[in-house]
Amino acid sequence: GMDLTPDFSSSRSILCLFDVDGTLTLPREAIQNQIGEELLQELINFCLSYMGLIKLPKKRGTFIEFRNGMLNISPIGRSCTPEERLEFSEIDKKEKIREKFVAALKEEFAGKGLRFTRGGLISFDIFPEGWDKRLCLDVLEREGLDAIYFFGNETSDGGNDYEIFNDPRTIGFTVYSPEDTARLCRQLFFDTPLQES
Repeated sequence: GMDLTPDFSSSRSILCLFDVDGTLTLPREAIQNQIGEELLQELINFCLSYMGLIKLPKKRGTFIEFRNGMLNISPIGRSCTPEERLEFSEIDKKEKIREKFVAALKEEFAGKGLRFTRGGLISFDIFPEGWDKRLCLDVLEREGLDAIYFFGNETSDGGNDYEIFNDPRTIGFTVYSPEDTARLCRQLFFDTPLQES
């Protein structure tokens, strides 16, 4: 059959990149405009200093990825290999590296209007209060949709999918892989019987 899966691989870094009808919408706001250059630099400098104190078996490049609506912080570095990603994830589960990092940030930047959420296996996100994934829901609501489905893997408290997953305007599903998402979509939208994953 026809492949109905859009390729959003390059759109992760910009909030609400596509309107509901698929047309491109340029971002209207950037993190540096929202929080100011001074706070942004304090945040980046704190992260760089903190990461300099973390001892890991390996560190790779791109520790801070500046995205339009957020900063993505990765103690191992985003350019790690898939094997290194899994290795860090296992270490992080035991040593709570990201959890401790976020706790230090919350203490240092309390009252500054910032949110910190887990993102995937190797990183966490920092963004202004209110700039989580729920931003797109107002746009989707105006389209008059009957239902808004959301599929995410970080749906527990502290995860970057938590807020939108728990928003009363969405029907949320926790998924564990792209294959799991595809299986659920086939079941929900194409009347394909549920099969064990």
